[in-house]
Amino acid sequence: MRSRRLGVLDWISVGLLALGVSFVVTGLLPAAAARESVDRIAPLLLFLCAVVVLAELTKEAQVFDVVATRLAIVGRGNYAALFILCTAFASLVTIFLNLDTTAVLLTPVMLALAPRAEIAPMPLAMTTVWLSNTASLLLPVSNLTNLLAMSRVALSTREFAARMWAPALAAVSVTMAFLWIFYWRRGERGADRYVPPPAPVIADRTLFSVAAAACVVFVGAILAGAPIEAAAPVAAVAVVVAFARRDRKRLGWSLVPWRLLVFVTGLFLVVPTLGRFGLESVMSVIIGPDGAGDGDFRAAAAGAGLSNVVNNLPAYVAGEQVIPEANHVPLLSLLIGVNVGAVATPWGSLATLLWFEWCRRWEVRVPVAKFILTGVGLAVVGVAAAVIALLLMA
Repeated sequence: MRSRRLGVLDWISVGLLALGVSFVVTGLLPAAAARESVDRIAPLLLFLCAVVVLAELTKEAQVFDVVATRLAIVGRGNYAALFILCTAFASLVTIFLNLDTTAVLLTPVMLALAPRAEIAPMPLAMTTVWLSNTASLLLPVSNLTNLLAMSRVALSTREFAARMWAPALAAVSVTMAFLWIFYWRRGERGADRYVPPPAPVIADRTLFSVAAAACVVFVGAILAGAPIEAAAPVAAVAVVVAFARRDRKRLGWSLVPWRLLVFVTGLFLVVPTLGRFGLESVMSVIIGPDGAGDGDFRAAAAGAGLSNVVNNLPAYVAGEQVIPEANHVPLLSLLIGVNVGAVATPWGSLATLLWFEWCRRWEVRVPVAKFILTGVGLAVVGVAAAVIALLLMA
């Protein structure tokens, strides 16, 4: 059997981890600091691995495909109705199953739907990439940065959602406006109506039912306050067992999101090292010593700006180090900046990088200049609206 060649993102992930390990070996990052970073993210990596496996097998069980096709059927050829349904679907997947699920698994589903319904692919593709970032504010499970912030401010899932529902609503609303104006309206999509696709045929109803039920149970568990590092593995194991009994060939080591795990681990070795050699000082100057005064907007702007330079995860970690733990509002403003503001460049978040890879595989041409210009506009307006909503609810 021929081994799969490593892609560009694979090499970036491996190189980042190698760089982080070299920092520890050379003493640039003390072993104690490295251990502290790894200990902090270990439960998060367990959750990330489990939720990606759950989402991957849910896709294989056709749950995403059936839902997307049904939404197109319900829309009855009306683009405005389809727009509302697709943005709601992408937002819910991001909120409950993590932004990487939307970027990695929902994107190919939407791109496969496009030719069946005679829809231009870019509106659907932009819906998944933008909402994978901007809809990731509501729950801790929506984004790895949220999990880090939740542990920093010591909030439960419900408390976190209570603080972030207004910013999340503002961010999604602004995203929907930008999507409609720049990608979905008649002049951009190029057609008055689309063709409702035929009803999907479910290959294995048992697997479909088990996967759908596992997702529902997982969502219920996290809303009930269950530990995410327990809820996700339990749901994933249930689906794995079902596939082991009915379609074993779908199971394999390729389900394990090793690229994500390696990338995140490498980041949490590299970023603390950079912080020791000036990154924290730069963030401190931008944000201010304690986030006072206009520090909320400065924290959000710093997070958004740095995300589009070096990626949102290191941007959050770097900003977190210079904001006192007691200052919840500046810290959550930083979170808004790195989540909503990371849409201006292809490397702003790992989800966006993975989305570009899927577009390349499906031969969907992404107009990079338009992507960046509209992304800058969305980042500025979306971050500002979300921070204002946060301040109004504080």
